[in-house]
Amino acid sequence: MSQPDYVPRTFPVSIKGVVVRDGKVLLLKNERNEWELPGGRIELDETPEECVAREITEETQWKVTTGPILDTWMYYIDVAEKHVFIVTYGCYANGDTEPVLSHEHKEIGLFPEHEVPTLNMPKGYKRSIATWYDRLREDTAELVG
Repeated sequence: MSQPDYVPRTFPVSIKGVVVRDGKVLLLKNERNEWELPGGRIELDETPEECVAREITEETQWKVTTGPILDTWMYYIDVAEKHVFIVTYGCYANGDTEPVLSHEHKEIGLFPEHEVPTLNMPKGYKRSIATWYDRLREDTAELVG
């Protein structure tokens, strides 16, 4: 039986993608001067996989194929004083064009794995990036033998 005063909390959902090409991860710098994964809010008429592919294309002009889900967590944005539910997917880049910065971010970059721990970025994103690098290495090892 529910309590009469209970009001369920709601949170925005943000779907993010970890894209590694040529050993480097694609990151964007936001208005808080944090590096973040490309992605954004899901629309009512799309799946999470469609959302992350669309958002990556909108923010970087990269076409991707969405792979497996990597992680989920609740992220508190101090300056906005709000919680956001984050879902991350591993994604595969389709093509070899340079990423293009959209109006949504201040900077775009491709970073080698060893630089990620030093970047100003939420821990959850760092965890998702590490997970995707590990899975990509496992996939490569399986292919090699």
